[in-house]
Amino acid sequence: MTDFLKNFSLEGKVAWVTGASYGLGLAYATAFAQSGAKIVFNDINQELVDKGMAEYNKLGIEAYGAVCDVTKEDMVKEFVADVEQKVGTIDILVNNAGIIKRIPMTEMTLEEWNQVIDVDLTGPFICSKAVLPAMIKKGSGKIINACSMMSEFGRETVSAYAAAKGGLKMLTRNICSEYGQYNIQCNAIGPGYIATPQTAPLREKQPDGSMHPFDRFIRSKTPAQRWGKTEDLMGLAVFLASPASDFINGQVVYIDGGITAYIGQDPSNLDPSKFED
Repeated sequence: MTDFLKNFSLEGKVAWVTGASYGLGLAYATAFAQSGAKIVFNDINQELVDKGMAEYNKLGIEAYGAVCDVTKEDMVKEFVADVEQKVGTIDILVNNAGIIKRIPMTEMTLEEWNQVIDVDLTGPFICSKAVLPAMIKKGSGKIINACSMMSEFGRETVSAYAAAKGGLKMLTRNICSEYGQYNIQCNAIGPGYIATPQTAPLREKQPDGSMHPFDRFIRSKTPAQRWGKTEDLMGLAVFLASPASDFINGQVVYIDGGITAYIGQDPSNLDPSKFED
């Protein structure tokens, strides 16, 4: 490895990815492990932790996982202390854990609103607060927040999610503002629409062979005319976690195939025969 490429190495670093039993969190953690980091993760219950451990074992990744609710400050403090004792001081935090509730605002209960805000915004505050003292002491650290295109856009039925992700964008900038002086960088990744098992029904062909209406809508709004893949997120995650990004701070980088830069086209102009999925 040349001296320049060493800037992208995570060798010897401890990376904590919240909610990384599956999905995008698992992809981030896998990329970090392949770049040399030790992986720790948490999830809301033992069943999900066991599911995550099975996935890491299948990938040949040694990971430490435990049950921890990111909305409970005492649990988070205990988890961080346990990781420091068993694995090492956390160098990289990815605030990945999140939920969404698609409910019209006038029908959403206060309890449902609070649950989304607690997980998607208060959780990153609690987890960042827990790792920052050790990062300050060490004089380095990386925090990566999982923002969304809903950090910029509104959409029907996602008022709480959009509010939380917009708040997370500003929390990202504020952590940068307060702790950049300690060589701590806080940035965010804003994924576009990603092809996962959870979104597969939205990409299925209709009985008459036509495109699913939502699939057509997303492709018409995306210059790349495709959904993202989890692999599309891995390079940026490693970059933002590595010394190569030491002078990048307080930024939200959207991995969306260009959707945030594009007004879109008439969906009827799309030719479904050119798309494989």
